[in-house]
Amino acid sequence: MAPKLFSKPISPRRRIYVIALLLFLCIFSYLLGLRHQASTPTALLRTTPQNITVPTTPTKPLFFPACGVEYSEYTPCEDTQRSLKFDRDRLIYRERHCPEKEEVLKCRIPPPPGYRNPFSWPVSRDLAWYVNVPHKDLTVEKAVQNWIRYEGETFRFPGGGTMFPNGADAYIDNIGKLISLKDGSIRTAIDTGCGVGSWGAYLLSRGILTMSFAPRDTHEAQVQFALERGVPALIGILASKRLPYPSSAFDMAHCSRCLIPWPQYDGIYLIEVDRVLRPGGYWILSGPPINWKKHWKGWERTKEDLNSEQVSIEKVAKSLCWTKIVEEGDLAIWQKPINHLNCKANRKINKNPPFCNAQDPDKAWYTDMEACLTHLPEVSSSEEIAGGKLPKWPERLNAIPQRISRGNVKGVTEQTFIHDSQLWNKRLSYYRTINNRLSQPGRYRNFLDMNAFLGGFAAALVHDPVWVMNVVPVDVKLNTLGVVYDRGLIGTYQDWCEAMSTYPRTYDFIHADSVFSLYENRCEMEDILLEMDRILRPEGSVIVRENVEMLAKIKTIADKLNWSSEIVNHEDGSSHQNEKILFAVKNYWTAPPEISDQRGSTAT
Repeated sequence: MAPKLFSKPISPRRRIYVIALLLFLCIFSYLLGLRHQASTPTALLRTTPQNITVPTTPTKPLFFPACGVEYSEYTPCEDTQRSLKFDRDRLIYRERHCPEKEEVLKCRIPPPPGYRNPFSWPVSRDLAWYVNVPHKDLTVEKAVQNWIRYEGETFRFPGGGTMFPNGADAYIDNIGKLISLKDGSIRTAIDTGCGVGSWGAYLLSRGILTMSFAPRDTHEAQVQFALERGVPALIGILASKRLPYPSSAFDMAHCSRCLIPWPQYDGIYLIEVDRVLRPGGYWILSGPPINWKKHWKGWERTKEDLNSEQVSIEKVAKSLCWTKIVEEGDLAIWQKPINHLNCKANRKINKNPPFCNAQDPDKAWYTDMEACLTHLPEVSSSEEIAGGKLPKWPERLNAIPQRISRGNVKGVTEQTFIHDSQLWNKRLSYYRTINNRLSQPGRYRNFLDMNAFLGGFAAALVHDPVWVMNVVPVDVKLNTLGVVYDRGLIGTYQDWCEAMSTYPRTYDFIHADSVFSLYENRCEMEDILLEMDRILRPEGSVIVRENVEMLAKIKTIADKLNWSSEIVNHEDGSSHQNEKILFAVKNYWTAPPEISDQRGSTAT
């Protein structure tokens, strides 16, 4: 016989008391849950909010040991040993050459022993810890040129360069006497062969954002020094492939003794500069062969050789319809035409180089350079700027980008742009409640947005002392990197199944919106997270936006990477919203001095 639950019936009055008690407990529990949610972490990390149920899925056990200390500066796609297998013609061996799948390391890249958090901006522009980038070669090789000095535990960057030993500020002032650098018409610049990034570093105070690049070559750690200083930079080279930027991206391009053979190969390197320059953009050249009559003995070249090189450069520039606006002292400046109306008329006589056939001028990921001139948008008069006149900075940031107003980005309208800007202002406000360090000026400097779309995240950060590398993955349906540049921001293309062309410990903060769902079934999630770990500084932060099922898998791997992480609610606060946010911090660790040289050895 089943047991009786009650020995006697409950009275109506008692039943009312029981129901009231149960109702009170339910309401109390609900209010307690709301109070917990309202106190979403303002400290650096807290436990996962109780109102989020993280699904558990069976996964294979993962453990990622530390790589050997010899990998502390490992850049997988610019590995010097692998590069030796490739053609030296046109320096193809210095381009990106990524490891095969079976060669990919499954270990964590160690910071060097004693690694220290970089100085905060703007101090970092002039100072870096020696232990973070322990290379003294440049302090000797470039001593008279004032690039870098070694002072006890630090490197000091006086702002010098091969062609500006008196400092980048004085050099930029000289440029400013020849073209306007103060009225906001020049916002984005590219520095080819950037050295330690001083030109770009000192342009920042003038509101000009520079993409600096240089190859990983015999001058060890140039780009690494630039990034350590808090200056935008990538490893890269003009060789056989297009630079990973869209057409008409930069207002100004610069080469200061960058050792690029501009007139060779039918002028293809200047043709590539033309592709990425905006209509009316400037190309600045200093160093050989400019002012060769003064410097030829010091350059240890003959007058005839230098004169021939300059004549050849002038010829290529003229064939691109550029106008040489000035040559004064050690500086020469050319300007790209604002449209191709007259250039097309002249092409009927001189067809070298020809205009490109039907091609996408923004396609620039493993895309071969072509010795042809990129078309500009059509105009009706010679005074009209192809594509329309860009607003000056800072109005440019929030004005409707040209490529959207012209309908070049299918499905993206003015309303899409306005909504996206408002959305990211809201999201950033919420991020600051998750990670209070985002509200501490100087705590973070180098940001990476792994899936930038229209650059809304970077735009929301524009008043903070930070810069953002906006990545448009080559796998997305819409190529929006041109829109990012129209706004006066910078970025690059990237395939996240491969490593990025940058050094370990490049970024203080990584933002990944829908990156893992984009690459689901294309490559291993753990490989993307290992790459994020490689390029993230110790104590750097990560924010990942995905559905909760995806975040559960990500968190499992993040825990094995020595990250501290939690999953929190969407900014709308609804526990029923499937999209959640994973917030993580890479814990501090370094390779101890006694670490062995064997791959997979342990570290603290």
